[in-house]
Parts: sequence; C-alpha cells; structure tokens
Amino acid sequence: MNTMPAPPTYAILTDCVRLATAAPSLHNSQPWRFRFREPAVDVYADSHRRLHVLDPAGREQLISVGAAVFNLRLALRQAGFWSDVTLFPEPGEPGLVARVTPTNPARATSAVEALASAIPHRHTNRRPFAQAAVPAAVVEELRAAAYKEGAVLAATAPPGRDAILRMARSADGWLQSQPGYEDELARWTRDRVKRHDGIPTSAAGPWDALEAVPTRDFSGLWPGLRRSEKFEPHPTILVLATAGDQRSDWLRAGQALQRVLLTATWKGLATAPISQPVEVPAVRRRLIDPRAALWAQMVLRIGYGTPAGRTPRRPLEDVLSA
Repeated sequence: MNTMPAPPTYAILTDCVRLATAAPSLHNSQPWRFRFREPAVDVYADSHRRLHVLDPAGREQLISVGAAVFNLRLALRQAGFWSDVTLFPEPGEPGLVARVTPTNPARATSAVEALASAIPHRHTNRRPFAQAAVPAAVVEELRAAAYKEGAVLAATAPPGRDAILRMARSADGWLQSQPGYEDELARWTRDRVKRHDGIPTSAAGPWDALEAVPTRDFSGLWPGLRRSEKFEPHPTILVLATAGDQRSDWLRAGQALQRVLLTATWKGLATAPISQPVEVPAVRRRLIDPRAALWAQMVLRIGYGTPAGRTPRRPLEDVLSA
C-alpha cells in the first residue's frame, strides 16, 4: 500500500524559520515575515521595514527576503526534506513573495550539512581584510554557487576593481546628499540598547585610513566612537548579476547571494557588501558592460579577516505567525 511521506513537524518548521532569519539585510532591517500554511511556509516582504531612500523600488528588500528563502530551503534540506519554491504564488497578495513547500524526504549530504553549518557563522565583516589573495579555485567555487541559483558572479581584474571602488565612493557621496538619508540611517543605528535589529556600534566597522574601500558614514551618529584603520589596498571585488531585473529576479539574486555568502563562510572567508553603487541607478548601469545583457544586483568584497561584531536578530514571535 502506498503511503504519503510524513511532513516536517511544527518544531522542525519553526527551527527552519529561525535559521531563515539569520539572512543578511540592508542595515539589518530584517524585512521579512513568515506564516505557516500547511504544509508550506509563506514568506512575506514587510513593507514597513523597507528603506525608502536607499531602496525606493524595494529591490534590495527582495534580495534580502530571497536570502532568507534560501536559508529556509537549506534548513529544510538539512532536516531531511526537498522543497519546492513558488515565487509570488498569490497574484492578489503582492506582499507574499514566496511559498516554500516541503516535498519528498531526502537524507542531507555532507555538502548540505557543511553549507547549513555556515548559517549561524555568516555575518557582514566591515573590518579590514588580510593582504592575502583569495585563491582562484575558491573564487571559482563562489561563481559556481551563484550559477546554481541562476545568477552570474564576476570577479574583477585590477582596472575594473579600481573603477568600481571609484564609482562606489562617488555613489556614497551622492547618497549622503539625498533628503532623508541621515534620518533613515539614524532609524537603523540609534537606540540599539533594547532593539533586535539595525546596526550596533560593534558591527559598524572602522574607517578606511587609505580611503580606498567605501564604508557607510556613521560618524555623525556616533561621534568619536569610530576609529580609522588601514584596509587592504587591493581588495577582491565580485559583482553579482542576473539576466533580468524584475521582482522575481531580485528574489533569485537574493538566493544566489546567500549561497555565495555561505560558501565563502564555509571556506573561511569574510564578506562585506558594497551596496552603494547598486543604490544609484546611474552608477548601477555602469557596473556591467551593456553588451553583456546582465543587471548588477550586488557588489561584494571578500577576503580573510578577523572576527567582527554580529548584528542582533528579532525574536521569532515577531516574524512568525502560525
């Protein structure tokens, strides 16, 4: 007699959602919500947590939510289940961006275990990295990780790297001049004592004394607390891109980004996004040759670094409804 496989228990799904919330997000805004819809988990983009100055179209928010979707998929896989992902499953409910449905049981492989074990250790490192080159074989593994999720990860040669860093510095200056920028930054950096989101001082990182690597300007918010250090003079810069630039592409970019970040963590690498150049449309268009028919979604800096401060996470009851 044929029998249907037992679905994951409530406890398993809850643990998987908890791992999903460890995904990265712009200013650690954690712009997601989850809801159990047996036997699936619905994933929502929380419009109240979108950064309207930096992210007016919601592109970076959906990249963040896509990263959480990947964590959820990976956690289910580690728990012993394949899963199907349907993007925007309810046309009349635009806030519902993905439905993750557990399917057939499957024993987790060693590669799945290794990647899942990196989830709690992955965090943005805004500190200087060592002056040591990332091996080409490791970069190739990161490119393969992006490819598995339908994205392209391009490593930059020195001229391209320097051009991207110049564009990033220019974009950062333009963003700081925009109305509402400082107020939005303050929303996610001040009054961190009793909050479970945003960027605490421990995770802000120092200034680059060489002024080569652009970092967010938190000096006006925490005067006298941010020191300067010399960053690596020749950072390794990667550009993540997709073939399209629709909402579904942004979600796929987030899943690809998270697979890349977890692979890098597994390989002992530190990672930090350089998001300013993709937050300014005119600069974003210049990141990739238009003949490539690709859209830049994120710029990453990778290398070998010392541990950095982690960002807090919201309690599960704040993001999950049964």
